[in-house]
Amino acid sequence: MVDENRLALQLCGRKMPGAVSVDFGTAGMRHRRGAGHNELLGRAVGVGKKPGLAVIDATAGLGRDGFVLADLGVNVRLCERHPVVAALLSAGLAAGTAVADDWLNAVLARMQLTEGDVRELPHDEVAAADVIYLDPMFPPRDKTAAVKKEMALFQFLLQGVPADADELLRWALQKPVARVVVKRPAKAEPLAGLQPSHAIRGKAVRYDVYVLAGLA
Repeated sequence: MVDENRLALQLCGRKMPGAVSVDFGTAGMRHRRGAGHNELLGRAVGVGKKPGLAVIDATAGLGRDGFVLADLGVNVRLCERHPVVAALLSAGLAAGTAVADDWLNAVLARMQLTEGDVRELPHDEVAAADVIYLDPMFPPRDKTAAVKKEMALFQFLLQGVPADADELLRWALQKPVARVVVKRPAKAEPLAGLQPSHAIRGKAVRYDVYVLAGLA
């Protein structure tokens, strides 16, 4: 549905959660600027180790982690293969750039969206990146209404779609990038059983870092 120039998706039925949309200008997104999560994610991808760091967010979803990285000065290629989720993300990016907000415009200028499977990106675009970031879905510990409705949306859209997070990691590790970063629940086993070079740990999540080359 479209509401006040905003694209949103509403699941219909009794006790269905509210509509889901992408709005990068909310107070909640601004609050994330100083969150510890940002520091952990930034350390994991190597923020500060190379000017103009480029990251492929291979599982962009609604773009939150990509936005965090862009706010940290990273150039982010967002890849989202589900057409409905990609449409929500595209609408959110367009709406954000239309707002007269210098900070928001600068962040969004570092984000580019590609609709489709990351594995279909041209070789030269993958080779131009420094890091591939993967965030496979897992049940969130945050039980807020916003998180609940977004998880309900993803579960509905992805029902019947085979999980291939292990295959995505194996694909990423074959690419000519400096590192691959995987977001995991804090106590979960490494994806595909592949031990990372090291991990950046938080209370609820962990970032497994697979170092393939130096960032320079």
